[in-house]
Amino acid sequence: MLRVLGHPKSLCNGVTRRELLTVGSALGLTLPAFWQAQATAAAPALSHPKIQYDKHFGRAKACILLFLYGSPSQIELADQKPEAPEEVRGELGSIKSTLPGCDVCELLPYTSRVMHNVTVVRSVTHPYPIHGVAYATTAVPQIDVAMELSPRNANHWPFLGSTIAYLEQRANPATARKPVPDNIALPFPFSSQRTGEVQRAGPYPAFLGNQFAPHFTRFRGRATAKITKTLNDQTIEFDEPYAGIDPESYFTLGDEPDADITLDLLHSRKSLLEQLENARRHRDKVDTGDTYREMAYALLSSAKLREALDVRREPAKVRESYGYFLFGQSCLAARRLIEAGSKFVTVFWDEFGLAGSGWDTHWEHYPRMRNELMPGFDRGFSGLITDLDQRGLLDETLVLVLSEHGRTPKLNKAKGGGRDHWSQAYTVLLAGGGIARGRVIGKTDKIGGTVVDRPVSPKDLLATAYHLLGYDLETTLTDKTNRPVPLIPNGQVLADALA
Repeated sequence: MLRVLGHPKSLCNGVTRRELLTVGSALGLTLPAFWQAQATAAAPALSHPKIQYDKHFGRAKACILLFLYGSPSQIELADQKPEAPEEVRGELGSIKSTLPGCDVCELLPYTSRVMHNVTVVRSVTHPYPIHGVAYATTAVPQIDVAMELSPRNANHWPFLGSTIAYLEQRANPATARKPVPDNIALPFPFSSQRTGEVQRAGPYPAFLGNQFAPHFTRFRGRATAKITKTLNDQTIEFDEPYAGIDPESYFTLGDEPDADITLDLLHSRKSLLEQLENARRHRDKVDTGDTYREMAYALLSSAKLREALDVRREPAKVRESYGYFLFGQSCLAARRLIEAGSKFVTVFWDEFGLAGSGWDTHWEHYPRMRNELMPGFDRGFSGLITDLDQRGLLDETLVLVLSEHGRTPKLNKAKGGGRDHWSQAYTVLLAGGGIARGRVIGKTDKIGGTVVDRPVSPKDLLATAYHLLGYDLETTLTDKTNRPVPLIPNGQVLADALA
């Protein structure tokens, strides 16, 4: 059986997307019919945005979002507090970076060398210290735990990537048939590789309709490292791809076809189906094709997309510069996808194995920082920034490093140290696509717990991304009740972050 991957569980309208995207003996019918039904039922009207002549407007041709689920500590990223008490400062030291006034954690030697290309925002703040992936990546005005654990909740707003794909298709319907789609997410379906049936909210299209859901990839490879993880009283050892993967690893869009379903067979089935459709049109004197069926076939047979996801095609030196970690090779695939024509690509550092993993370091904070988290981030982020810059792509590619929140300034008493959720003040990294090189915005107090200068909302970060990608912030969408809703309510462009 051949599948095209959307998401393995039910989404906004309760439809099981994976089931609808299954292409089996009735190949060509299920996926197009689904898209057509979605377009008929949920295709909001787009207002006509006014032309803006700001020199930064539309500077970014594409965007790569790096989302660190669970959230890193601001103190051990790029808001160092060497003079703070030990229970705040912890056991990791600082190293100088190429950005004056911005030391970074000692576990980030490669990142320290690219910080002159980055704007550091140290003053992000909001009132929701929960795993609010949806709050950080959508325009939803508020969030709670119930919403965060319910992707189909009617109060959700569309994911940034879904909104961009929608806006692109409304401006030019032909983008729906691009061989490399505009909204792709790596390395695997979000919230799918951890224990538990509860699925987290975040990267979904909400009222825009499921045809604007991210196209999630699949990781094809083998972990080369073992990590012990703890959740409450449960400790389990895992083969951890975020800590190391085999060089033969790569990515695909969806499940690979079974041995008996080849592209030749796919095309023969398409040919047979087209003959039947032509006969029907002749009988009914109808001369219109099926756009949604063609969209399905385009994704199933896109050689350009398959090649972009196959990071094994890169020279060994380039692959090594990103590090043989799941995050690093996902960043490399993101760069290849952008080069191949995708407008928006997301790399999630997601939970793996246990719930409460990723960067959610309530337990074993320092062992996991050293052995699992920092090495992969250090190589992946620095590799991406360096590679984009060397290829002349950084100035036209916006790179966002976001998370739901930060972590508590004061360490808890858990084994290996621990930092809990903290949304009063945290740090994000911005680069490329019209963002200034080598700048620090905002300031926190002596322990990194409270913003004392230039508070920034997550909505300001999204507004800045929309602006740089060329979308007027006065654009309105239409929800399922036909009410106009703003693109990003209460979000302001960070003018001091622009080049």
